[in-house]
Amino acid sequence: MRSTALRSSLLLLLVSFFAISISAAMAEADETSATASTVSSSASSRPAVHIVYTETPTDEEPEHFHIRTLASVLGSEEAAKDALIYSYKSAARGFSAKLTPDQVSRISQQPGVLQVVPDSQLELHR
Repeated sequence: MRSTALRSSLLLLLVSFFAISISAAMAEADETSATASTVSSSASSRPAVHIVYTETPTDEEPEHFHIRTLASVLGSEEAAKDALIYSYKSAARGFSAKLTPDQVSRISQQPGVLQVVPDSQLELHR
């Protein structure tokens, strides 16, 4: 009889522990989701690194073409040089730059721009 009561108590304790754990995890998930949506909406207007794939320029150096293309959207050569992170000239043609969503939309329409994609880091191993 005592063994059954002990098992019942342990089972009740275990179920209570799991219920509290699940409840806490759900509350944390709701909090994380709310925080992520707040961060996401404020981050949507911030510059983020994008890779801009371009045609190969025929009449000028690739880096000059990249700066000129960026300047047409950012308003000045100085702003373009500040936003430019890297010019790709070998395996791919294009550049990486910090751009807002509006700038991504506008640069996508520029002559010679083939594609604009957000830069991402991939983790190969944990």
